[in-house]
Amino acid sequence: MTMIVIICVVVIAVVIFGMYMSYNNRALALRKEADAQRGKIEGVHDKMWKVIKQKAEVSEEYRKEFDKIYPEIIAGRYANDSGSGMKWIQEANPEFDTSLYLDLMQAIEIQRSHFATAQERMLDIIRQHETLCASMPATWFINATNKQKIEYEIISSTKTKTILETGLDDDVDVFKK
Repeated sequence: MTMIVIICVVVIAVVIFGMYMSYNNRALALRKEADAQRGKIEGVHDKMWKVIKQKAEVSEEYRKEFDKIYPEIIAGRYANDSGSGMKWIQEANPEFDTSLYLDLMQAIEIQRSHFATAQERMLDIIRQHETLCASMPATWFINATNKQKIEYEIISSTKTKTILETGLDDDVDVFKK
């Protein structure tokens, strides 16, 4: 009979130790994943601003060059020509290519989306960690170090933070300066 009691105690101890290890390892893994996600968020944010800035610089440089050469092309065509004021209707004049601006707008949208996704992943990691630490029986087994809250402040804009504080979002004029 004592052998059965000893076996039961050993089995219970092994199960409890296994649960302790399992829950603590999961909490630790989420903390490490959060640390890695912070680095990813920084990398995504850095890439986002570099792509947007450089594409905007290319578009602006194109606009400047077009502004510089277009008057010269038109002036050269009609410099010594009399009575050809309406000739421009029949000719194919150089056109300003707006595709660089479309590309810039798409890059902004895509890069901002990647950044938002990286932040959303961080919030998901935090949610998983908090749920694990608060749920039974995990809460009984996770040590204090692994229970510590994962700190992260959402990267946002002053406008968004103000809207969240006031509860008002009535600035709907897109082109208001």
